[in-house]
Amino acid sequence: MEFVLDYRPLWAVLISLIAAALIMVSGRYPNLRETWTIAAAVGKIIIVYSMLPAVLSGQVLEMEPIDIVQGISLHLRADSMGMIFAALASLLWLVTSFYSIGYMRGDKAKHQTGYFASFAVCLSATMGIAFAANLITFFVFYEILTIATYPLVIHKRNQEAINGGRKYLAYTLIAGQLFLIGIIWTQIIAPGGEFVPGGFMAGKATAGTLSIIFTLMILGTAVKAGVMPLHGWLPTAMVAPTPVSALLHAVAVVKAGAFGILRIIGYVFGPELLNQLGVADVLAWIAAFTIIVSSLIAMKQDHLKRRLAFSTIGQLSYVVLGGALLTPLGLLGGMYHIVAHAFMKITLFFCAGAIHIRTHKDYISQMRGIGKQMPITMAAFTLASFGIAGFPFIVGFISKWNLAIGALQAGKALYVAVLIGSAMLSTAYLIPVGYMAFFKESTEFNSFGEARLDMLIPIVITAVVSVLLGIFPNAIANFYDLAAMSASQIVDISLELLGGL
Repeated sequence: MEFVLDYRPLWAVLISLIAAALIMVSGRYPNLRETWTIAAAVGKIIIVYSMLPAVLSGQVLEMEPIDIVQGISLHLRADSMGMIFAALASLLWLVTSFYSIGYMRGDKAKHQTGYFASFAVCLSATMGIAFAANLITFFVFYEILTIATYPLVIHKRNQEAINGGRKYLAYTLIAGQLFLIGIIWTQIIAPGGEFVPGGFMAGKATAGTLSIIFTLMILGTAVKAGVMPLHGWLPTAMVAPTPVSALLHAVAVVKAGAFGILRIIGYVFGPELLNQLGVADVLAWIAAFTIIVSSLIAMKQDHLKRRLAFSTIGQLSYVVLGGALLTPLGLLGGMYHIVAHAFMKITLFFCAGAIHIRTHKDYISQMRGIGKQMPITMAAFTLASFGIAGFPFIVGFISKWNLAIGALQAGKALYVAVLIGSAMLSTAYLIPVGYMAFFKESTEFNSFGEARLDMLIPIVITAVVSVLLGIFPNAIANFYDLAAMSASQIVDISLELLGGL
């Protein structure tokens, strides 16, 4: 790797912070407020994607560290793994921004200025998490994301929303303090805490101490990733508007937790040390448990967003399982599933929001025959459902195939059975929604049609990209090559063995 001084990672963080300030002062002018949102989203994509060629060529772009106190600094760095998250989040923020404009206007929602400003701050925090070069920087932006998301969760300002917001904060802030304890402990025995492919903790303390630190850090990130039994906040947070649910599940919060777990496994401890400690096996078992149990719970949910929430809980544990396998293809599959799940799940939530705005229906049992009036929306929903289940030629198949091979690399065929079982359960709780929409007769005769174009077009885009990436895994941002590069650096093997570049 070649390290190059470059301030674009910092500008990727700052551009949406600047937009948040401009949005706040433009509250009386909705068109101007929304213009700032779109302009910042486009600007962020330009900044992030301009770094892609350098990162793919093996360069690591970093700004000079900003010293807080001696031995502790804020440091941003664009490496292959960070680029996966940053390229994904910046692209989906633009799509979600257009969708949000249509949703908020259709719902005649209040507090829209604060909504768009909070959204912008969330994306700044997400860029900071993606480009964090050390544990302290990661933690600062991780907590900013927690606080910035709270106004979005309580957006409706009713009692249900406030209760959901309190539960969200209780879970995530407590988890953050456990994470901080682990970071402080790490800072004592390994000052600086700079991320290194393959980890930097080997030989720094006894096996018992290292196991405790690993547990604290995983607890701190597993809450946002929705790993059971730390998932309780996530279904409750579905009280938020649908674009926020899409943000929580596809772009920022839960992805930040899953991304953090992969950073800890690959860049703090490393596969070799974790194999010696044996703690990754426990994490893998917990992930497998979450995958199956969350899928079983999802089958019982009639509320569409709650069913999707429990689906997310299970799907994010695919990422955790991939990291815990400690194999090259397991890590690759876990990283690529961050991308795969994002496009498929955001499509599902966009569809749920379109249905709510047009029909005011939120329960699956109410959706008989809806496909005849909203054929594009429900076709996209059905396609994304097949992707979640792992059908070929949709992006979910790519990541899950690598996860299965990664499990065989580890000599743990039981996890392949878990993946197959989860695919069957996903089929059982998602495909019937599309079947009911297209092949069941409605008892109502309302004519409502498709959603507004600024909602419908994002649905079509994310659905099409789910297929495009299923056929060409490197389309758009070379996501597969970035994942392969990162996995090869973590386990120190040839990139060709992973099919990258």
